[in-house]
Amino acid sequence: MIQRIQTVFLFLVAVAMILVISFPIWQQVNPSQTQLMTLTAWNLTTLDVASNETVDTSSKIFIAILAIVAAGIAIFSLMQYKNRTKQMFLNMVNSFVMVVNVGLIVWTTHTANALINPEVNGAFVPGFWAIFAGMICNLLANRFIRKDEMLVRSVDRIR
Repeated sequence: MIQRIQTVFLFLVAVAMILVISFPIWQQVNPSQTQLMTLTAWNLTTLDVASNETVDTSSKIFIAILAIVAAGIAIFSLMQYKNRTKQMFLNMVNSFVMVVNVGLIVWTTHTANALINPEVNGAFVPGFWAIFAGMICNLLANRFIRKDEMLVRSVDRIR
């Protein structure tokens, strides 16, 4: 049913993925404090701090696309409340999409960090941590969906 607790968790997964798109994911400052590198879901931007001008921008739209796909899968899964096995499968696929997104973000930040300041790691900011919040909510939704499925099966067995 749509009023179950897993609906709230699936909605929170979609919200978390929207937060990934909205907030910066990673930031790094070079040792001389003259350049700031920021990764968002859309691009990787290098900013000259002194003049406040953009030095370089490279598109990282694949992060945004995966976040949008994860939000879409969560919303579609939310609407599949009559078919719990399909819901669990969709949530499993969504977990895989989010793990791939985290992997791509870590790889992107590692390569960008090697360019600007290899001695010090950059800082992951709210956009990155929102993915993990989405993963936890996805796992909780799957747990409650499985719990409902077990309850339905046990009631069918009693009849």
